[in-house]
Amino acid sequence: MDLSFLTGSGFDTATPGLVTLLVLTGLAAGFIDAVVGGGGLLQLPVTLMIPGLTPVQALATNKMGSVFGTATSAVTFARRIPPDPRTVLPMALTAFVAAGAGAAVAALLPAGVFKPIIVVALVAVLAFTVAKPAMGRVTELRHTGARHYALAVLLAAVIGFYDGVMGPGTGSFLIIGLVSLLGYSFLEASGKAKIANFATNLGALVVFGAHGSILWGLGLVLGLSNMAGGYVGARTAVARGNSFVRVVFFVVVSVLILKLGWDVLTGR
Repeated sequence: MDLSFLTGSGFDTATPGLVTLLVLTGLAAGFIDAVVGGGGLLQLPVTLMIPGLTPVQALATNKMGSVFGTATSAVTFARRIPPDPRTVLPMALTAFVAAGAGAAVAALLPAGVFKPIIVVALVAVLAFTVAKPAMGRVTELRHTGARHYALAVLLAAVIGFYDGVMGPGTGSFLIIGLVSLLGYSFLEASGKAKIANFATNLGALVVFGAHGSILWGLGLVLGLSNMAGGYVGARTAVARGNSFVRVVFFVVVSVLILKLGWDVLTGR
């Protein structure tokens, strides 16, 4: 079966087996992203398996799939846990701009520059969360007024830029920032993180699209599977509550530490 329309001219034909793997990975990534973020840890390596793709093309196409998934999970969360627009809208706008800036320099800065820093940050995040078992069980905002909104925008700017440059764990970083800095519960933080994460994906996608790096057919396949996974993941998170989100958060962050730590040790 000729599936070359998914990757376009100039690339080897995508096999049915590989496309099936991409669909299953997109479903799993969409589910994980909807709950705590980190789906790119699964999706990006599989996208890189497509013959002939450059890392930038794989990252760009991965973003297209993630846009569909985060949009679906953001809407699903918002319908059940309405977010405060005074917090999420400035965050989303800032994240959009910052992610676009990050994507613009993605081809200039190798991921190896960031990975050791990210591993240290993830270990600190995991240790901090374990040390404070009551953190994130209920929403107890630590700041009010201008300080609250300023911290939300700063968080969106930093994580948005990181998502444009590299990406894995963006949703997890957003959640832990909203929980630890602002005082949201894990469930509320996850819902707000989806809106900001959608904006980061969209901002990066606009830049990648302008550069012609997106494989649209492949991105659509990933997008549709991400939508399905994101819908199921968001509904599951809302139904299961904070304890479920917290457990999945621990698992995803631990896997991120192992994966990125291995990359640092092996020089990948």
